[in-house]
Amino acid sequence: MNVILAVKQYVSKMIEGCGGGMKVLLMDRETTSIVSMVYAQSEILQKEVYLFERIDTAGRETMKHLNCIVFLRPTKENVDLLAQELRMPKYGLYFIYFSNVISKQDVKVLAEADDQEVVREVQEFYGDYIAVNPHLFSLNLVGCCQNLTWFPPLLSRTIQGLSSVLLSLKKCPMIRFQNSSEMARRLADSIRQVINKEAALFEFRKTDVPPVLLILDRRDDAVTPLLNQWTYQAMVHELLTINNNRINLSTVLGISKDLQEVVLSAEHDEFYANNMYLNFGEIGSNIKELMEEFQKKSKSQAKVESIADMKAFVENYPQFKKMSGTVSKHVTIVGELSRLVGAHSLLEVSEAEQEIACQGDHSTLLQRIRALLANDKVRHIDLLRLVMLYALRYESHSNNDVSGLVDALKQKGISVENRTMVQAILDYGGKKGRGSDLFGNQDAVAITKRLLKGLKGVENVYTQHKPLIHTLLDQLIKGKLKEASYPYLGTGQLKDRPQDIIVFIIGGCTYEEALVVHNFNRTMPGVRIVLGGTNILNSKSFLQEVSMAIGNPSNPVQAGRTVRP
Repeated sequence: MNVILAVKQYVSKMIEGCGGGMKVLLMDRETTSIVSMVYAQSEILQKEVYLFERIDTAGRETMKHLNCIVFLRPTKENVDLLAQELRMPKYGLYFIYFSNVISKQDVKVLAEADDQEVVREVQEFYGDYIAVNPHLFSLNLVGCCQNLTWFPPLLSRTIQGLSSVLLSLKKCPMIRFQNSSEMARRLADSIRQVINKEAALFEFRKTDVPPVLLILDRRDDAVTPLLNQWTYQAMVHELLTINNNRINLSTVLGISKDLQEVVLSAEHDEFYANNMYLNFGEIGSNIKELMEEFQKKSKSQAKVESIADMKAFVENYPQFKKMSGTVSKHVTIVGELSRLVGAHSLLEVSEAEQEIACQGDHSTLLQRIRALLANDKVRHIDLLRLVMLYALRYESHSNNDVSGLVDALKQKGISVENRTMVQAILDYGGKKGRGSDLFGNQDAVAITKRLLKGLKGVENVYTQHKPLIHTLLDQLIKGKLKEASYPYLGTGQLKDRPQDIIVFIIGGCTYEEALVVHNFNRTMPGVRIVLGGTNILNSKSFLQEVSMAIGNPSNPVQAGRTVRP
């Protein structure tokens, strides 16, 4: 159950499948992202792939001495472009791979276009999703929920992406879905139809305990994406935004040209792999160690007195250069994160957020939010998030003062469009939109746990919050997930403890939830969990999703103009 490995194996098979010699890799916009997430360009170059081209690029050069590996999504547009290509081939031979199931009709179109008989192979390789971490995938879809229901083109794309995940992991699962969500029910039905229609593809070796696919709706937990994050990967995404492993640092003051865009990939960066789930305090001391190690090495490199010294230096140079790049990249990122935390009072903001989400006393919290509203260091987006969290938490509280806080946002100069997001979050993820007891107000066990947690104190005040998915996975693994709330699709039930679980969240998942899954995988022997979502959210992209979901696409949040930084 490793999505990076699954996609990587497909790419390796494609490249090895067309034999030796120089090759070109021809992709579309989406498959370019799919491949770049699992393979560094330098790794593919080592496999004699010397050219990377997009099928929609006009005027590509003809190079008959190159064999062409084609990796495309099976869309009508791509089939048409490929048919055009085959009528006037630019390369020697074509080895064609589609990232999902292709219709017989489309194969016929390509066969008829292949007059010159340059096609050697047509295959389906089911890597139709973005593999982010070994246990995390995304479909990079924005706005799947519009007017609180599926936007049809994105439902189709979600069905394709999720079924390709199942095929690539070789799983034919029992399906459970969130009963309170019509969107979850529709997706569950659609995946079941795909499994029935493509029964031959889903004939995998039977395991003692069948895998489980659990389909959830983001509306059930609108709190998690609104919180500041304090583990490295999640914090970078919240404050700097990770886009297909890339981070744009061009706005950082005094940034050097080679650091304006950097790549953060656990596959190719050992420091990141070791630190992505650690909290910010630990990262600081680990960066210091990394720098000290680099300084030691760089001092020893300076002593080049003999031929043997030179030889040793040249042999170590690529490693030395790589380490130098790693150090400067992480020092820059952590430096910028530290600056933002200090400049915008994010520790105080986060402490208030956690108190709202977890346990706080209403009147004390109201005072704290008002104090933060008076603090000029706090960014508009953080004030807006605090008021949204308060509105969700105290929606039914007799003394709630949502309207007073919205007025205070107005006094701070926050636009009317952004102030309407407070009501929008209630329409999206308030009590009426949820199927779960998100704040543990009704469940006696949850109330007891919260009181005990309050008595014992929490190891870290900034990481008290546990996403809803933590409770659901815990119940699922223990066989206690209520069937009335999360029914099975079709007949049959799981009698034993599940071993392989795929969780998919409509409306997007977060790196905080990926951390929950990582911890379950680490501490629960015999249980393997993979998490996916229509996209990976930070608070800004979540507000965009909410805005589109409640039918307000003109909202500046959605256009990315939310707030002053």
